[in-house]
Amino acid sequence: MKKLKIYLDTSVISHLQADDAPDKMAKTREFWNCIEQGKYVVYISDLVAAEIEECAEPKKFFLTQKMDEAPLEIIEINDEIVALAEKYVSEGVFSSKYIDDATHVAAASVIGCAAFVSWNYKHIVKLKTIIGVNGINRFMGYGEIEIITPEIIIGEEGD
Repeated sequence: MKKLKIYLDTSVISHLQADDAPDKMAKTREFWNCIEQGKYVVYISDLVAAEIEECAEPKKFFLTQKMDEAPLEIIEINDEIVALAEKYVSEGVFSSKYIDDATHVAAASVIGCAAFVSWNYKHIVKLKTIIGVNGINRFMGYGEIEIITPEIIIGEEGD
């Protein structure tokens, strides 16, 4: 069976060390073990890498080390991704204040990921966003994308 192509936003990587959210941290680490075992083709963008660079030490060192140890494909944000992100904003799926969130979802859509994995319930993992993103993706000729949390993937591993 072909490996599932997934995109991780910064919130997933950040929760590898999140003492203020121990339940999410535990689930993220369980999910990360699946990534390290090569169960998925995993993408992040250079935007994710830049956001991790903004973390304070020693968290930044820890997260960078974990990213270096995992089989992650890094994609560059290009004009096509920016244009799709701007479409999400112009159609009201994302506020212009959250253009980076729109850019993450656009990157995953442009490269054809089956799933976008995030802990960001406020702007991304919510019904309005999922419906809006997939409506625009269909209109613009991109495939639909599942927007989910690591918890959902972990649940499927037990099946």
